[in-house]
Amino acid sequence: MEEPIREASQQVSEEFKTLVNAQDLNSLRHLQHLILGRLQDSNAVLSHYNEFAENCFADVSLDFSRNTRLLKSMKADLDYIFLKLRSIKSKILATYPDAFPDESTSDAFDRRPDLELPLSN
Repeated sequence: MEEPIREASQQVSEEFKTLVNAQDLNSLRHLQHLILGRLQDSNAVLSHYNEFAENCFADVSLDFSRNTRLLKSMKADLDYIFLKLRSIKSKILATYPDAFPDESTSDAFDRRPDLELPLSN
C-alpha cells in the first residue's frame, strides 16, 4: 500500500516542478535575500537611533525636570509678590484715594497681559 502512495506523491511533485520555472524561483529567492538584507540594515539603523534618542532623552529629561521645578518655584514667588503688591495698593488706596488713576486710565499704564485669564479668540 505504501508503494502506490509513494508513486503518486512523486508524480504530483513532478507535475508541480513543471508548473513552476526554476529560474523564476531563483529570481524570487534572490529578491527575498535582497529585501532581507535591506530590512536588517534598516533595523540596525533604527536600533542605533533608538539608543541615541534614549540617551538624549535621559540628558534632556533631567534638565527639563529641574527647569520645571524652577519655573514652578518662580511662579509661586511671583504670585506671592503680586499678592503683596495688591494688598499694599489697596492699603494705599484706602489712605490716599487719588494715588492711582481710575480704571479708565489704568490701561494706558499697564499694558501687560493678564496671564491668569485664558486668551479668547
